Amino acid sequence: MAAILELRALDAAYGPTQVLRAVALAVEEGGITALLGANGAGKTTTLRSVCNMMVRSSGEIQFAGKRIDGMATEDIVRLGVAHVPDGRGTFTGLTVEENLRLGAYARRDRAEVETDFARVHRYFPRLAERRRQQAGTLSGGEQQMLAIARALMLRPRLLLLDEPSFGLAPILVQEIFAILHTINREERVSMLLVEQNANMALQLADHAYVLETGRIVMQGPSSVIGSDESVRRAYLGY
Repeated sequence: MAAILELRALDAAYGPTQVLRAVALAVEEGGITALLGANGAGKTTTLRSVCNMMVRSSGEIQFAGKRIDGMATEDIVRLGVAHVPDGRGTFTGLTVEENLRLGAYARRDRAEVETDFARVHRYFPRLAERRRQQAGTLSGGEQQMLAIARALMLRPRLLLLDEPSFGLAPILVQEIFAILHTINREERVSMLLVEQNANMALQLADHAYVLETGRIVMQGPSSVIGSDESVRRAYLGY
């Protein structure tokens, strides 16, 4: 299957501090790829490089066969790349519905936007119940659901997910990962998942890369990466 996202020889830095070194990875069209590694390995920087956000990078980034390295962040978004950042990034002073409308700001098919409220509410019925509620008063799990739902309002071809399990109770993590699986299966939305919970990530993803101090040190099918005991101990922490 063809790749929807390809990174080739990607370097990235914050000022004089280099974080990524010659990173190469791919996300298949309709697939889920996990990017794993310890804190500080460069996982979040990889996602920011794809969006050209807050980081200086060089190398080649292709999305759907088109080079996007150097493009403005808003133009990358309009191509169908949605980023769910760590810390959720909800607009706490706005209502749930207002947050969702902001997710569709780059779209021009306004009539279809209205029908998409029903679509995201099907995945996240709690958001429908709380649509008039201020986002800052939601629970942590509900805020994570809102962040994913807001990204879906873009109708993306690719979701970049940064630590969707962070700070959540295990039962909520299972619920959110089940919803991500359903979105991928039903809508064929490709996903690049950065996740500290390696076990959950490998269950969801079909392919995985392991990042160590800015370099890819291992890649392969998730089932292979997850079944290698030495890999688990050395890189994945379980």
